[in-house]
Order: sequence, then C-alpha cells, then structure tokens
Amino acid sequence: MPDNNPDLSSLQSTTYPSNCLHFLKQFRTAAGETRSKITLKIIIVGAGLGGLSTAIAFATQGHRVTVYEQAPQLGEVGAGIQIPPNSARLLKKLGIGPYLAKCATEPEGMTFRRWENGEAIGYTRLIPGFRETFDAPYYVIHRADFHSALVKRARDLGIEIKLGCKVAGYDLGRTAIWLETGENICADLVVAADGIKSLARPLLEGGADKPVEKLGFAAYRATVDVDLLRADPDTAWLLEKPALNIWIGDKRHVMTYTIGTGKSFNMVLSHWDPRDPATWDQSTALEDMRREFIGWDPRLTKIIGVIQNTIKWPLVSTPALTKWFEGNVVVLGDAAHAMLPYMSQGAAMAVEDGAALARALGHISSTTEIQHALSIFEEVRAERTRMMQDASLLNGQLWHFPDGPLQEARDEAMKPETLGIPFSHSPNQWSDPATQMWAYGYDAETAIDECFRRRKSTS
Repeated sequence: MPDNNPDLSSLQSTTYPSNCLHFLKQFRTAAGETRSKITLKIIIVGAGLGGLSTAIAFATQGHRVTVYEQAPQLGEVGAGIQIPPNSARLLKKLGIGPYLAKCATEPEGMTFRRWENGEAIGYTRLIPGFRETFDAPYYVIHRADFHSALVKRARDLGIEIKLGCKVAGYDLGRTAIWLETGENICADLVVAADGIKSLARPLLEGGADKPVEKLGFAAYRATVDVDLLRADPDTAWLLEKPALNIWIGDKRHVMTYTIGTGKSFNMVLSHWDPRDPATWDQSTALEDMRREFIGWDPRLTKIIGVIQNTIKWPLVSTPALTKWFEGNVVVLGDAAHAMLPYMSQGAAMAVEDGAALARALGHISSTTEIQHALSIFEEVRAERTRMMQDASLLNGQLWHFPDGPLQEARDEAMKPETLGIPFSHSPNQWSDPATQMWAYGYDAETAIDECFRRRKSTS
C-alpha cells in the first residue's frame, strides 16, 4: 500500500450488515405514507440538500417547519452529483420524483477504465437491474437542478424558507436559535443541517470540536460543453448513451458523466495532495490539473485539454460524533458525518438522515418523548453513516493502487463484469452483490422502526 494513502487499518468496520435483504423486503411490504401523531414546531438551519430534504420529510408528516438560511438567495454551487437508489427511493416517497424526472439523467451503466489507455476493467449495469432490485433509479444530475427540485417541492408543501438569516448560535437548553440580528426563536425541535462548519456540532462535543480530517485527497471539478466532445471522434463515443466512466490509476481517478439532460459533460478529477489547502493557488488550477494527468489515456487528456475553468477542492471527512443531539437540538448531514465522495453517498446520507428523523418522530405522541426519538435516530444513523464513511475510504484505496500486484489482482477480480460472466464478489463496490444490497437496498425508515421495536422488547 502506498505510504501516502490512509492506512486501511483506520477503517472502523468493513463488515456490512447481513440483514440487508430483510430491510428491502420490509420496505416493499410496508404501508404507505403515515402522518405524525403530534404536530411539532421545527426549525431547520440550512437550506442545502440535507436541510431541504429533511424539511420535506417533516412537512409530509404534518409538522410546521421553518428553514433558516444565511444566503440572501437560494442556489447551489458545484457541478454533477449522483442520486443512488437508497436516496432516490426516499425522494420518490417524499413526492420529489416528478421534480427530478425533468432534469435528472439515468445512466445505463458504469465502466471502470485503466488509466493509461481507457481499457474497460470493470462494469456495473444500472439499467434495468437497479430499478428492478431496489425499486428506484440510479440518477446523475446537476447539483443546482437537484437543489431547485427540492426548493420547488418544499414551497409546494408550504414550507417557509427564510433567506438572509444567519444563525449565530444555538441555545440547547431552550431549544432555540439566535440570529446575527439578535433575534431568538424557539421551537419544539431544532435541526442543525448547517454543513461541515456547523456551529452546533462543537456544542455536542463539549465545546471542543474534533478537527476536520484532511485525508490528503483533493479534486478538480469541471464541466465541458458536449458539442466540443461530439465534434471529435476520439471523444464522441462518450455521448452515445448516458453512462458513467471512471479512469483509475495511481493515487488518481477521473469520473465523467453527462448532466443537465445531456447538455453538459461533468468531470471530477481526484488526486493526492497532502498540502494545506490554504497554500493552494487557484489561479494555476487549470495548468496544475492538466499536469496531474499527463500520460493518461489520450482520449481523456484531450477532454482535459478543452476544460476552460476549474476549481480545486479539498476532500475531507469528520470524525464520528460521540453524540448527535443535546436536549432537543440535533445535527445531521455533513454537520454530523462529512465523508469522502468515493461511494457517491454524501448527499444520500443526508436524505436518509431526514427521512429517518421524521420517521422517529412519527413514533411519539408527546413532546416529552422527543429525546427518546432522537436517541433512536442517533443509534441508527451513527452506525449507518460510520460504515458509509469507511466504505468511501476503502474505495479511495481500491481505485488508487499503483501498477503492480495489488492493481493486477483487483483488475483480475473485476474482469468477469466486463465479460458478462456471473460472479459472487467484486472489489467494484457498485457491482459487488453484498455491497449493493447493503448500500442501495437499505431503508432508513425501516431501520428506525426496527430499532423502536428492539428497544420496546428489551424495556
């Protein structure tokens, strides 16, 4: 293993739950929408993907929800994002499916390619298998379109989104927030979906938040006009059908797919850079990016050569929280569990968080039971998100082997996927049957229900 990659021994667990299929069966036989037994006044801090999906989950349960967002207007930066079936299924249940269908793309498959020549070394078929098995599509979408879909659904549900309201702090004892203006607002529940720089997270750690883990990974993000690719025979093949393509090599990979209903070509170029991000010079990002991938597949470097703008981002993770709530204030999303993007599950975990929290509150009949519901939520989500953080870190290892015995063994193990030969295990976590069921077959609401039943049976 390269010395400048995180040690696999840092993984807290690589054993996935064995009852994944049970979760999936439970979901398919579960009853439809249910409303909460009580109506709560809920404050959500942050109108990002996690905050809005959580607000929608609460509103569909009949709660009164207000979202406070510091930005003066709504919008998302970035480019492409993936919506895997475990998230897409919940979004569909929350009524967001029709909003997404207008702007999302459903790729046919995902091909892993050798860094130097683009040779296919692994393949995951997404259509029709994922819809059939997991009752939901595997989508890719522009982050701004995803956010816009959530905003439209939230407003259609009557959720109030207050813009230009910067939260300056949390009052855990009074279940309140105070704004930079000095205004204090109380509620039955406060949800901090305020991202990786959360003001609530340090309060749960006794005022001394653990530092964000800078694991040494970084990524350039960019989009390319598809007309440029279509005009060149060396790159036009990437547009023949919606698909994800991932070139993998020593401490680097490049993931590509079309977004914006096929109008834009999204690229994420991950690489190793352990330097302090504060020392990076964004003015040289374009030339730095091209230098990182010299010698890679000529078809890929041709695309990299036409990129006109890029920004370099650090890829970070946060240590596991010892507690997710204090009083009636709870954190979720990146505020609780920022993770590397190598399982494409960061936003999906926030969607699961919101659905799980709404489900937990649906089990109670009095405000005096809120903290019991939060303890169930914490137990279920802490385990799930920790394991997804570990799986993401593991992919950072599997994709980035230098040429040699480990790389050869990985490629040989993935080879049956490209030949259509049946297999029972794969280092490609998108194709590995056990990992598929654990990642995509998981149902966050059913997990909450089961935890309530376990607690009740042992009390």
